[in-house]
Amino acid sequence: MTSLADLTTFRVGGPARDIVEPTSDDEMIDAVRTADAHAVPVLILGGGSNLLVSDAGFDGIVVRDARRDAEVDVVVHHDGACAGLTITAAAGVPWDALVERAVRSQWSGFEALSGIPGSTGATPVQNVGAYGADVSELVAQVRTWDRFTGSVRTLPLMSLGFSYRDSLLKRSMHGGADDGSVWAPSPRHVVLSVTFHTRMASLSAPVRYAQLAGALGVDQGARVPITEVRDAVLALRRSKGMVLDDSDPDTWSAGSFFTNPVLDPASAAGLPDDAPRFSPGRGAPDGAVKTSAAWLIEHAGFGRGFAVTADARASLSTKHALALTNRGGATADDLVMLARVVRDGVLERFGVQLSPEPVTVGVDI
Repeated sequence: MTSLADLTTFRVGGPARDIVEPTSDDEMIDAVRTADAHAVPVLILGGGSNLLVSDAGFDGIVVRDARRDAEVDVVVHHDGACAGLTITAAAGVPWDALVERAVRSQWSGFEALSGIPGSTGATPVQNVGAYGADVSELVAQVRTWDRFTGSVRTLPLMSLGFSYRDSLLKRSMHGGADDGSVWAPSPRHVVLSVTFHTRMASLSAPVRYAQLAGALGVDQGARVPITEVRDAVLALRRSKGMVLDDSDPDTWSAGSFFTNPVLDPASAAGLPDDAPRFSPGRGAPDGAVKTSAAWLIEHAGFGRGFAVTADARASLSTKHALALTNRGGATADDLVMLARVVRDGVLERFGVQLSPEPVTVGVDI
């Protein structure tokens, strides 16, 4: 049996009963459809960077997306000027490989999303974002296999219900059939490809994030060469242990483990005066305020490197308090214990409930 510890960035997880690696849409659909027909649990796996699997493993079929196709369609004005680009990438394309190609090709808007691990198909599910940018700003549509209807469906931007680290695709993660059965943690919509729309440009989108602007030496809102934004973002992410590195246990994680809380006005008013406050972005209720999970964690007494057990096999990153890390030899249970201690400590100190970001398989946080 294949160990899921070998297929996830946390480097934990027990064996999978079976694993297939589709290299085409037809193979992907057939693998999922066949498993569903025989009531075999399915785990869709891309880069394994947002997944915490139990030490018992997964008693079902792991469908590990091996599709790597990407196409570029250039839309032009009648006068020949470039109006925009439509980029369609298979869900299995590694996300940062697509971003690197986008920056090299001067496809504007991808640059601030550099260095994020995982597959392209996972990005709209989680509405991944960083340094003031969200992938929802680029997505035009998502092509899926709908397990409810047994058909290929293309979901346009307006149907995807994007909000902070959320989407229709994620909200259907625990969907099921009419008989009440569920496929958790498998999705109703299996992403086949993602289509993005952007423009050719040598300069970046406006730099919105203060830390990134500072690293670039510009004011917020400035535009700079997109290559400079990618380099600065990668440097910032490396400084936080957020770029995968086999030699650095701080990167043996799922990145940010908790999402930044979005609070109603009353809850936000209860935060200390010096707690960070941000705009929550699209989809948030009126008056909502986003704050920093990392700030809450550190100010609740959980500093970088904090561990529950003496052997510290699982600890907060030594570079960033928002990442839980496997220091070597950690189990899923070790990471769950650490996550619960941090979550409960923040709740006790600030009255704010932190929500885990990774998909969990066989564990409950």
